Amino acid sequence: MSKISVMLVPEAGKVRNLSVSTTSLSFAAIVLTSLLAVAAWGAWGVLNVAGTENQLTVTEQHLLDVEHQYQEETSRLREQIKHDRQQLAVLARNVGQLQAKLSRLDAVGSRLVEVAKLDESQFDFKPQPAFGGPRLVQGQEMGISSLDLGLENIDEHLGLLDAQLATIDFVMQQQRSKKAARPHGWPTEGGWVSSNFGMRTDPFTGELAQHRGVDIANRFDAPVMASSKGIVVFAGKQKDFGFVVEVAHGHGYLTRYGHLSAVKVGRGQQVEENEIVGTIGSSGRSTGPHLHYEVLRNGRYLDPRPFLPRA
Repeated sequence: MSKISVMLVPEAGKVRNLSVSTTSLSFAAIVLTSLLAVAAWGAWGVLNVAGTENQLTVTEQHLLDVEHQYQEETSRLREQIKHDRQQLAVLARNVGQLQAKLSRLDAVGSRLVEVAKLDESQFDFKPQPAFGGPRLVQGQEMGISSLDLGLENIDEHLGLLDAQLATIDFVMQQQRSKKAARPHGWPTEGGWVSSNFGMRTDPFTGELAQHRGVDIANRFDAPVMASSKGIVVFAGKQKDFGFVVEVAHGHGYLTRYGHLSAVKVGRGQQVEENEIVGTIGSSGRSTGPHLHYEVLRNGRYLDPRPFLPRA
């Protein structure tokens, strides 16, 4: 067996010789190398564990962030669903209220037809907006499709109702305007009918003559008023009638005020009912202060008595 000798020479003392076999030296080298390898592996392991722990910490924090975001999104979606359900419930109630209001409008339309004495066959307010569908159990909301169908029915019914009510309004306006155009006021302040419409003895000739109006005796300068709203179509002097005012009221009606002492309006002027158009006089062919009052419809002379509120 070969050996390796090592001489140890201290500064003082005895010189020593150390002999080590090559086998022992190889074994020691192996042991030392192994110890160094184990130490290096341990150090690497410690570093690796520290890195793994750091990575686990980062991963855990990331998971916590994702979980927090998920919880926030879930909460938001739940609130949105709750809000949408509430909105859907409100919309469903509104649809029901609209249907109820349509029913009341139908009743109003029928009543208007009755009051205005219109032809009921031309106005049909009997069809009701669609009601029905499956019974909703507790906790069940009306679906969007059902609401859409209900709203379509309401929209269609509103269109029909609007057309019919517009027609009724037009007819009633025509009736109201015709009624307003019809002379109906007493055309002077005070006075009384002193001569009627029709055949009478002419006060100047003593012969029978057609009297195309009524005479209302009154004091000089008493106000003469329009018997309904209209437009002055003549204001001036005429043969036999003296100072005259003529007012057109629409729907073919015209009134004439004669023998005035003064004219208070001009041609083209709009006058309201009871607005002063002149004053009582005796101008023209007259025997004393009075108002000669005529009513015409489409150029035809009518007896003014039925148009007067009092005789």
